[in-house]
Amino acid sequence: MSAWQVHALKYAERNSRIRADSFMFDATHDAAHPMDYFIWLLRRGDEVILVDTGYDGAEAERRGRPILIDPRTALAPLGLVPEAISTVIVTHLHYDHAGGLALFPNATLHMQAREMAYATGPCMCHPTLQMPFTAEHVCEAVKRVYSGRVVFHDGDGEVAEGVTVHRIGGHSRGLQAVRVRTEAGWLVLASDASHFYENLFTRKPFPIVVDLQEMLDGFAMLERLASARRLIVPGHDPLVTRCFPQDGPPYAYRLDRGPVSEPG
Repeated sequence: MSAWQVHALKYAERNSRIRADSFMFDATHDAAHPMDYFIWLLRRGDEVILVDTGYDGAEAERRGRPILIDPRTALAPLGLVPEAISTVIVTHLHYDHAGGLALFPNATLHMQAREMAYATGPCMCHPTLQMPFTAEHVCEAVKRVYSGRVVFHDGDGEVAEGVTVHRIGGHSRGLQAVRVRTEAGWLVLASDASHFYENLFTRKPFPIVVDLQEMLDGFAMLERLASARRLIVPGHDPLVTRCFPQDGPPYAYRLDRGPVSEPG
């Protein structure tokens, strides 16, 4: 089968962060450290898979974290409308990855069974663990279960030929990375298994974590899944927009041909 085309679509950014927000045990904890927010689009002929949904204007207002572009608007220049998206891979249910589930009413969701159990179980009695989730988003995922539009995976799973998911955990109990066959080789969308290249390259954990060992073990898993380390794409690193070429609308970056400059 032919390779997949992959785009990262940047829909938001936060420039008021410091390194303590991104790394545990960091010597320069008070230095500025911005973050970008992405959703990812996979295409092969008529096949379309959306990886994560971002969050909408209502969630942006609720959390005081503005978006640059609504996920629905971001897809329009690429010839797509939300109602036509039939497959969404949910890497995990945090607000910035699953906050737009309701925007894609006809999609079947692919997610890890452990993520649903985690987001609806006793761990959510702890405000610290609950903080990255929004109840309405989790409820939307539950509604999809009752309408028969969730495919649960337990560890490794195949979504389509050349597209697989792999539970890593760590940051969230059922966090999964996405492995995609491209012309450059096996590309891995790490999502929040590595927010930044630096998390992966220096084995430095991200502070929002439910299982630290899983997070650390996950870095090595990402490297095993990818054909080369340069084909691991972190979930929030502004370097993605510098290492990969802009393609189409100004917020879209082409990933499947590999980076044009090395991330480090």
